[in-house]
Amino acid sequence: MPNSELPFMKTAAKLVLFRNWQYALLGAIALTIILWSAVKVPGLALGAKFTPANPRLGETLVVNITPSPGKTTPPIVKVGSKTYPAFGFGADRFRVMIPTTPLEKPGDRDVTITDNISTTKLKITVADRKFPIQRINFSPGKSGIEATELELKQVAAFKAIVSNDKLWDGKFIAPNQGRTSSPYGVRRYYNGEFATDYYHRGLDYAGGYGSPVVAPAGGKVALVGYEKKGFRVHGNVVGVDHGQGVVSIFMHMSKITVEAGQMLDAGDQIGSIGSTGSSTGPHLHWGLYVNGVSVDPVQWRSQSID
Repeated sequence: MPNSELPFMKTAAKLVLFRNWQYALLGAIALTIILWSAVKVPGLALGAKFTPANPRLGETLVVNITPSPGKTTPPIVKVGSKTYPAFGFGADRFRVMIPTTPLEKPGDRDVTITDNISTTKLKITVADRKFPIQRINFSPGKSGIEATELELKQVAAFKAIVSNDKLWDGKFIAPNQGRTSSPYGVRRYYNGEFATDYYHRGLDYAGGYGSPVVAPAGGKVALVGYEKKGFRVHGNVVGVDHGQGVVSIFMHMSKITVEAGQMLDAGDQIGSIGSTGSSTGPHLHWGLYVNGVSVDPVQWRSQSID
């Protein structure tokens, strides 16, 4: 081989080595990207299941979540711009309860769940539902009872309670043995004008005067109010915290037999039916709230939301 060709051969060898080094580097980078993506791809390990699978307006939508492996902190759950609290459920699951109301539009809900490792975006359809209509006509100049600032503040604070411990177990029971005289979700016309922001926020039981009112599930007494102390609309009222954003309110009672802070089991008596406050006759109003929103208690009586 002529000496003149040696420099060329050395240069060519260097180019081959450089190219091989480039390919090796690019391969390593590509492998790193693939491995990083396998960890970061949204929704890779985060799972969720809806109950009921076909919810209707007024029902509570329960989301059972399996977080990414090794993740022990509660995930963040959003529907639109609103965030709902998640609570531990078993050894490796979390649960979120999303209320719906008769005032909402039926259709799809976009649910976003993230645990800072993975993100899952799901869609659930909330079906329409027909609610009873009532027409009420007031005589000219008639004015209803107005709530006091005291009861408005105390009731609002009660409905906003979100405690950590789950105090109920299984299906809720009826708080009174009387017939249901007014169902949840009733819409109304007042003097011919539809009340767009109104719906009946609970169940009414037409039990006899003095008949017992019992706790529908385990909980802690978090509100006790009396008509004579300013609860003009609610009358003699008891609020029970069932835990994790679920609370019950019982209105218009003749007698209250519990105290604030008292722990209750399902079936424990809390008072008696009456007609105190804004009431036209003896009955019990039972309102059930999830994360501050009135939902249909019938679902909680017919389904075990554990």
